[in-house]
Amino acid sequence: MVEFWSQRKRPLRLERRIEFPDYDATRDFLDFTADLSESEDFYPDMNFASTHVSMTIQIEDEDVGLTAKQQAYIDKVNEYAPGEKVQKSLDGDYKEHKGD
Repeated sequence: MVEFWSQRKRPLRLERRIEFPDYDATRDFLDFTADLSESEDFYPDMNFASTHVSMTIQIEDEDVGLTAKQQAYIDKVNEYAPGEKVQKSLDGDYKEHKGD
């Protein structure tokens, strides 16, 4: 299970929307993910507005699942932005995850 991310099919992917209180917080997160992408050499699909960022990670092979690079990226994003909303987990259960 990948906390805070929702699984979608066709194509198989993980998605997460992260809400921020203001544009400055959103900008800080975008700067963080830019640095993270450079260091991990991994670039997920991202869309953003003034107070949220939506991320999508494509899963190339359903039998293999996430690569080590993708999992490392997800772990670092989750450390930076712990979840506070109800998200559908990979096993199909809905659970509430609260950040620190």
